[in-house]
Amino acid sequence: MVLPALVLILVFSYFPMYGVIIAFQDYNVFKGYGDSPWVGFKHFIDFFQSPELPMVMRNTLVISFLKLAIGFPAPIILAILLNEVRNMFFKRIVQTVSYLPYFLSWVIVANFAIAMLSTDNGSINMLLESMRLTDEPIPFMSIPDYFWTILVTTNVWKEIGFGSIVYLAAISSIDPSLYESAAIDGASRFRMTYLITLPCILPVVMIFSILAIGNLLNAGFEDLLLLGVNPALQDVSDVIDTYVYRMGIRLNRYSFATAVGLFKAVVSVILLTTANYLARKTGNSLW
Repeated sequence: MVLPALVLILVFSYFPMYGVIIAFQDYNVFKGYGDSPWVGFKHFIDFFQSPELPMVMRNTLVISFLKLAIGFPAPIILAILLNEVRNMFFKRIVQTVSYLPYFLSWVIVANFAIAMLSTDNGSINMLLESMRLTDEPIPFMSIPDYFWTILVTTNVWKEIGFGSIVYLAAISSIDPSLYESAAIDGASRFRMTYLITLPCILPVVMIFSILAIGNLLNAGFEDLLLLGVNPALQDVSDVIDTYVYRMGIRLNRYSFATAVGLFKAVVSVILLTTANYLARKTGNSLW
C-alpha cells in the first residue's frame, strides 16, 4: 500500500512541479520546455507593473481576511454551542443539517445562492417586498457593494458544519471531571466554556490558525468564479487564483500565469513559516 501511494504522490504532486520553470521562459507549446527561450524574471516584473495588481491584491487580501475573521471562529462557536445541547435528537438534527452543505459542489451552492437572490421570484427579494422593506427587487448579484457579504456568508454556510467536527472531537476529549469540579465551585456554563473548554482546545485552534494564515492568499476560486460570473462584479471578485485562470487559460499567457502562481506559493510558504515560528513560542506549532 505504501509504494502505490508514494507513486501517486510523486506523479501528481512532485513531477508536475518541474513545469514551474516556464515562469522563467516565454513558453511555447510547440517548442516545449527545452526550446522555449529563457527570459528570467520578466513575467514577475510584468505582474508587479500590471495596472491590475492593486485591485487583485486588494480583493485577495480583503476576501481572505473576511473569511478568516468570520469563517474561522464560526465552526468553533458552533462546536461549543452543540456541546452544550443536552437533547441528543436535536443535536444530531442540527449536526446533520449543518454538515450537508459541505458535501454539495460549489456549482449547486452558487446556483442556489443566485436563485435566492434573483430579482425574478428570488426568495430574499420576495421576503423583503412582503415586509415592505423595498418597493422593487434588488439586483444583489449585480451590485459590487453586496458581493463580499454574499461570498463570505455562502462560504460560512457551506463550511461551518464540517469544520466543527474537529473541534467537537477536541471538546469530547476533555476530562469531564474538570467540568464537575467547576460546577461544584459554582461556575456557570459560560465560565466553564471560557476557563475550561477554550484553553483545552487551544492547541487545535492554533494549528488550524497557522494553516489559515498560510492560506491567506488563497481567497478562493470556485466560489468566486461561480458567484462572480457577472462582469459588473469583476472589480471586487478578481483575486489571484481567478486572475491566474484568466491569464493562463483564457488568454493563453502560460508563463505569466505560472509566474503569478509561483509568487503566491512563495508568499504562502513565508506566511506559513512565520505563523509557525510565532506559534512555537506558545508551545503549539506544526513543526
